[in-house]
Amino acid sequence: MKSEKSPSKKLKLKSVNTVLFAYFCLLSVILLVLVDVVFYIVVSTTLEAQYRERVVNVGKEVVMAMDFGPDAQILESVFLHYREEGIVAYVFSEDGEVLSPSGTEVSADRISEALKHASLTGDKDAVYRSEGFMNFCTNVHYDGGNGVLLVSSPLGVVRDTVTAMQIYLLLISVVALFIAFIIAYSISQKLTRGFKSLSDSAVRLAKGDYSVQFSNADYREVAQLSDTLNEVRDEVKKSGDFQREILANVTHDLKTPLTMIKAYASMVREISGDNPEKRNKHLQVIIDEADRLTGLVNDVLSVSKVSSNLDMINAKVFNLTELLYGIINKFGYLQESGYNLMVDIEADRYTRADEEKISQVIYNLLGNAVSYTGEDKTVYVSLKSNLDGTRIKLSVRDTGKGISKEDIPNIWDRYFRSEENHTRPVKGTGLGLNIVKVILENHSFDFGVDSEEGSGATFWVDFPAVSAEIEDDDGQNQRKSEI
Repeated sequence: MKSEKSPSKKLKLKSVNTVLFAYFCLLSVILLVLVDVVFYIVVSTTLEAQYRERVVNVGKEVVMAMDFGPDAQILESVFLHYREEGIVAYVFSEDGEVLSPSGTEVSADRISEALKHASLTGDKDAVYRSEGFMNFCTNVHYDGGNGVLLVSSPLGVVRDTVTAMQIYLLLISVVALFIAFIIAYSISQKLTRGFKSLSDSAVRLAKGDYSVQFSNADYREVAQLSDTLNEVRDEVKKSGDFQREILANVTHDLKTPLTMIKAYASMVREISGDNPEKRNKHLQVIIDEADRLTGLVNDVLSVSKVSSNLDMINAKVFNLTELLYGIINKFGYLQESGYNLMVDIEADRYTRADEEKISQVIYNLLGNAVSYTGEDKTVYVSLKSNLDGTRIKLSVRDTGKGISKEDIPNIWDRYFRSEENHTRPVKGTGLGLNIVKVILENHSFDFGVDSEEGSGATFWVDFPAVSAEIEDDDGQNQRKSEI
């Protein structure tokens, strides 16, 4: 069977680095083209406006000079002066004859066009473009008669200037694009360097290298992602360690009862089969060891079931005192091994919770206390209400070596087991207290442990106290069974 390919292998995904570089380059090109176009429009328009203004000013200066009545020679010198600036001026008669400067040849089309604009504007000035010239014309009085003044400036200079500036701008744009591409490449490399580093580290983590370190502080978002991945790495490593530890624990804890079951079954078959007293005794051992196996399997299943919320809370009012006594009675067989359960339990204390799960909590707390109690093999159990009767506190105390301050935050963790040597009738999987934690957290009950090294440990749970008589969802009263 062919393995299913990952989505990244099925799709032709683009590199973040390539995409960033492409967008940076595209942005640079768009900005430069926009600048070039705007610059061309502004420069050409501005230069043309300047030439227009200059032609109009020269035309008005010539008109003013003519109004003072200079002779033809002086006027021609004025025309010659402006010609040095690239501006030419002519005076035509109404029939198109060039009056000044004398001997100048002007195309008939230009003369005709000037006479046409002058006749249309009357006493007003006319400014227009024609055949690459910016023109100014107006009706004037010259040498005792009427005439038309034409002042022209070639626009070739404007075109040459704009063309030259376009070439310079194009060269500048090419250089700017080259620099922009370099900058875009550098930025894209820098932006993606952190992601590439995280990706490489993630590949190492996927291959089981838990020493990998996700570190990147160039950008806040990448740094946050690095911290998250480091937490994921720690959790994955912890989960792997837990799995190995639980496998070792379960293997060890299953080995002893299986060995005893096999041994006592052989004894029943070979030795005590015909002796009812011995046979019953050996069979009881087999039953007890089978119960231990059942407990171990239930622990492993319960922690998964409770943690994943598959086992919902079925809260109801029940007699906590009765439940506690019933569980304590189940530990009565420990008396044969010299264990003592000292109880201080108030009668008829009711609470509202999931009775089955709370029984599991109590059973696990008692089993833990029996496992870790001291050489006197004594466990103290108390159930007492507070002064105003609103809360009920369950306490289970052992007389063992206690719990170090370093271990107290960890005892509720899944698969955690104290490194201290201890002797207990039933070896556990390290899941009991984690099951207690999950169940009580789902109930929103306060719980904890008080302990100092050398003075044992006291585990406690704070239950809400309720009346034995409650009203159900239908408004009917129910009476709970009493002792």
